Amino acid sequence: MEKAPKDPKPVPQSRPSKSMLSATVSISVCFLAYIAFSLAKDPLSSRDDAASLPPQSVLVDPASFAAMGPNAIFRNNSFDAGFNPTGTEPPFFQIFDPSFLQILGGSPSITQIASNATFAFAHEAPIYDPKMDAVTFASNDGGALGMSDINHNNRVGRINLKDLPAKLTGKPIEIPITELNLPDTVQMTNGGTGPFRGDLLLITSGRGNLPPSIVLVDPVSLNTTVLLDNFFGRQFNSLNDIKIHPSGKIFFTDTVYGWLNHFRPLPLMPNQVYRLDPDTRAVRVVATDFDKCNGIAFTGDGKTAYVTDTGSTSGFLGNNSTEPATIYAYDVDPKTQAFNNRRIFAFADSGVPDGVQVDTNGNVFAGCGDGVQVWNSDGLLIGKFFLGTVSANMAFAGPGRLIILAETKIFLAEIAASPSLFTS
Repeated sequence: MEKAPKDPKPVPQSRPSKSMLSATVSISVCFLAYIAFSLAKDPLSSRDDAASLPPQSVLVDPASFAAMGPNAIFRNNSFDAGFNPTGTEPPFFQIFDPSFLQILGGSPSITQIASNATFAFAHEAPIYDPKMDAVTFASNDGGALGMSDINHNNRVGRINLKDLPAKLTGKPIEIPITELNLPDTVQMTNGGTGPFRGDLLLITSGRGNLPPSIVLVDPVSLNTTVLLDNFFGRQFNSLNDIKIHPSGKIFFTDTVYGWLNHFRPLPLMPNQVYRLDPDTRAVRVVATDFDKCNGIAFTGDGKTAYVTDTGSTSGFLGNNSTEPATIYAYDVDPKTQAFNNRRIFAFADSGVPDGVQVDTNGNVFAGCGDGVQVWNSDGLLIGKFFLGTVSANMAFAGPGRLIILAETKIFLAEIAASPSLFTS
């Protein structure tokens, strides 16, 4: 009896290397992006093609408006409702470059989650506290619908994201807003970041002769500690925005909007960026020569700083579109932390770039005249969270959630992007 032949040994199959997998994924992403972008070039694309785009999104090919012709209707004012060539009803995602799809992900949404048509309750100072799953923010200080002036402080509020429904559909909802009763040492809050060592870190513009200051606020008890309220005995003009560098040092901007909005005295200092050591309380200037420095942010490694210059908006002096609406990039000196090698990073086409944030891939988000605009790390405008109205600031509420302040409204965008470590 013959023995049955033994089964041949299986031939080992080679596995694709990590580099091969990465290349395959990259090619797939680029291919899908190319297909999606080609849809924008074909106005006769089918309903099935349109359905392949992410929800609430519109593709706008820069080539489609690069040459508009002599009979076109051109924009004469950067403080209008913004550039919306498709006439799409806000809010929506406006895509100028396929790379913006990576920020949005496959199923993005943007939803109005709070509003008050008569009160600009959601202006600046957004801070996400992950322990509370809540966002703190401040009302407009001295501006339209702000209900604040030289005789009245602005207000600080909070929303709890646990009050959100399990699924957002893009239809407006209303979640409760809690007003925080802060002490009188906190006057005209305009910026915020953190949590910093467990506390909220607020920056105030001051009011009347009450000095601008940097203040720590316990998020539960609301007890406050003033870290800084002068520069060697001189009051700042009206402190504006603040961020924490990866080194743990605090950086902040000082500008003249308190005077321009009639609630601070005539400025006595240049518009500058400062660094504060929170342990020694030593303070120094790190950048100067601005028209009106405003928002500030860092890349996750702390090597690059971004500072916005909102010179084209000037309170009671009005707006001037020939003045800066610019984001500058700087190298942060590894030893002194001075800002060096200033260069133009971006210029906003609508309003001014106010508050600024950075995601983990180095994309730069800025609140502008038409919503939130996003540039890649090379300074190319790749997309917008188009609201058709002003957004002064925004903050990531953890990975995949972006809270957008829009004066009388708050929006939540559910996307794929995540915050750089120090962008809250």
